[in-house]
Amino acid sequence: MSVPGRSGTSTLGVVTLRAVLFDFSGTLFRLEEDPSWYADLTDADGAPFDLAAQAEIMRRMTAPTGQIVQLDAEYQHAWDNRDLDPELHRKVYVEVLRSSGVQDGEADGLYERLIDPDYWTEYPDTAEVLRRLHESGVKVGVISNIAFDIRPAFERIGVTQYVDEFLLSYLEGVIKPDPKIFLRACERLGVEPSEALMVGDSEEADGGAAAVGCQVAIVEPTPTAQRRDALLTAAGDLLR
Repeated sequence: MSVPGRSGTSTLGVVTLRAVLFDFSGTLFRLEEDPSWYADLTDADGAPFDLAAQAEIMRRMTAPTGQIVQLDAEYQHAWDNRDLDPELHRKVYVEVLRSSGVQDGEADGLYERLIDPDYWTEYPDTAEVLRRLHESGVKVGVISNIAFDIRPAFERIGVTQYVDEFLLSYLEGVIKPDPKIFLRACERLGVEPSEALMVGDSEEADGGAAAVGCQVAIVEPTPTAQRRDALLTAAGDLLR
């Protein structure tokens, strides 16, 4: 891949990359647990949650794909459609927390943290990679299977101006890996799918971009302190 000039393109063989599409959770930002969240939580027997139980609750709140608990038909429908409808998202995640041993009122409190952008932490290279792509003339899109507005998280760290398009599943009516959402992103950015790179943390969801001709780079959704430059590496020669 050649080093791009000020044109904001990078060539891989005969393909010129002109846009990068990013996932949100586990890619640009991560919901990082705070021990204070669990300080007053107790299970049905009145015992506090240990560290392993806390980690499992967080995993269930942030897993990008796959079913994390067994659900009856009512909640299964909510799970299958959670990223298309905020009401269903709340319904099923509160149920997931309850089924994980969190008491009713406490489950509501934990859920509020999940959907509050102020509780999401950016990866160390998030701001830099978005800024440098923008300065290189590369179009940037964010595609997220999500049922709440994540844009305030970008506003909080001062990078909203570097994102050309946000495609949030609950507003778009379609979720990854449905090809329609990737094609829609490319159309809005004015690029062909072959000219776009999709960067995400899920082979299942984000990897679906390959079906429409996008290139794909997968990063690990590890804690932010343990992943310093994966986004910079994925963007590679597209950066000025």
